[in-house]
Amino acid sequence: MSAVAASQGKPNQAPKQPAPKQKDEGKFVDLPFAEKGKVVVRFPPEASGYLHIGHAKAALLNQHYRNLFEGQLIMRFDDTNPAKENAHFEQVIKEDLAMLKIVPDRWTHSSDHFELMLELCEKLLKEGKAYVDDTDAETMRKEREERTESKNRSNTPEVNLALWEEMKAGSENGQRCCVRIKIDMKHNNGALRDPTIYRCKAEEHVRTGNKYKVYPTYDFCCPVVDSIEGVTHALRTLEYHDRDEQYYFICDALGLTKPHIWEFARLNMTNTVMSKRKLTTLVDQKIVDGWDDPRMPTVRGVLRRGMTVEGLKQFILAQGGSRSVVVMEWDKIWAFNKKVIDPIAPRYTALERCSEPLSNGKEDLVPVIIRQPFNADVKPVQLHPKDESIGHKDVWFCQKLMLEQIDAALIKEGDIVTFVNWGNLKIEKVSKDGDTVVRIDADLDLENTNFKKTLKVTWLAEPEDAKNIPVKTLHYDHIISKAILAKDDDWMNHINKNSLTEKFLIGEPALANVKKGDIIQLQRKGFFICDKEGTADCPMIFVEIPDGHVAKGAKKN
Repeated sequence: MSAVAASQGKPNQAPKQPAPKQKDEGKFVDLPFAEKGKVVVRFPPEASGYLHIGHAKAALLNQHYRNLFEGQLIMRFDDTNPAKENAHFEQVIKEDLAMLKIVPDRWTHSSDHFELMLELCEKLLKEGKAYVDDTDAETMRKEREERTESKNRSNTPEVNLALWEEMKAGSENGQRCCVRIKIDMKHNNGALRDPTIYRCKAEEHVRTGNKYKVYPTYDFCCPVVDSIEGVTHALRTLEYHDRDEQYYFICDALGLTKPHIWEFARLNMTNTVMSKRKLTTLVDQKIVDGWDDPRMPTVRGVLRRGMTVEGLKQFILAQGGSRSVVVMEWDKIWAFNKKVIDPIAPRYTALERCSEPLSNGKEDLVPVIIRQPFNADVKPVQLHPKDESIGHKDVWFCQKLMLEQIDAALIKEGDIVTFVNWGNLKIEKVSKDGDTVVRIDADLDLENTNFKKTLKVTWLAEPEDAKNIPVKTLHYDHIISKAILAKDDDWMNHINKNSLTEKFLIGEPALANVKKGDIIQLQRKGFFICDKEGTADCPMIFVEIPDGHVAKGAKKN
């Protein structure tokens, strides 16, 4: 039995997408005609680049429906264009999907079915349902616009098959040709005006080498491979809507079972470009530091900036199968992420130093001297005030403490100040050099447990038996300064050239236990992800995780 015969199923009627049972309000709607245990979905990326957050939405949606209906998820590399395919990017995409904790049931390639698709194309040519066209690209475009049939549309099957052989051989004449399926050149939908289904490509294919000189277009490959791989539901973004009729027409012309198309809105984000060409420009021109730069909308970029897979998943699932095309603000996605990390992120203390030494050469952190003599001590403190199970850290206490200038400037003699994780201190003396606080003397007032109206400050001890940790924090802004780019905007004119700020801090000794990739909260500064562990010569590096509600300086309750 030929591959064609083996693949053919009884064609069903073109399924129409029924109206959702509820309004698009970020809720999931049921897949049409879905049966538990029988749903098969697929995610078909092209192995020509890194996955971005839009790809992540599609992949996570497919996995969600696979899990919901206890079905199967096919991860298919669409490798129909040898000029774009790259074995390196296949590995990159596998790693990106692993980062997203997406586990498919099957890995496939469109090229697994090249031989079958050749047979199917030849079948259409023999039946007079397709033709070989040597019209040049510009004329073909013009004829489509004017709804004019090609001079080759009426070629006999014999002529078409002869030209098809030249295409398969990659001859000079064959390379000028393509195969078009006959649909309707008068149709209002341009996607139905005899679309191209096969074209010549001289480049070597990453998997099949030089075996083939002709390759199917995505428009032909997609319905064919979806059908023969048993896909029941093809999830696609709304940008493909005009091609839905074409998809079903090809299935009908070949006698293939038609999957159900289910559409969802493409993910668009403010202050962001997501085209491969533009992202490549950012990398190649060193505007960013690579594909995993925290300013990039790639999976690697957003995860390096502190996005959790669970936060990303909750954001995407909250949109559900919505078909409303909107541009989402990044604040919304980071708000979902904060809900995930806030209950579990360990709390640590670090004090910000001035980025440059003070002009008078004095310390940029203010010493606080406890007047009563007592021995340095270390006590265990919960890493999270609301969850003891997260663990404990050692906090040092001694006679000399340190405060940030911003907090010291708020302190007056006679104040009762709450030192977080310790207790109240009474301020006896504030010494200044001009407007700059250079020293504070205080007495312990730990028996006073009235914290209602006190100033709360974070602090560090300077014990002789422990070493505080040098820290650098990276604060990223949008790489694109304009929220929504217009079609006629030159996007390069809206590059934010000041999208990175560095700050230098001193952290408590317990920070030495934090590893790369750990998410923490620096108290009163926000959430951070460890980007690099410290060494004898380099500070620990943390990337700020946006949440939109970072408090600055000391506060009174």
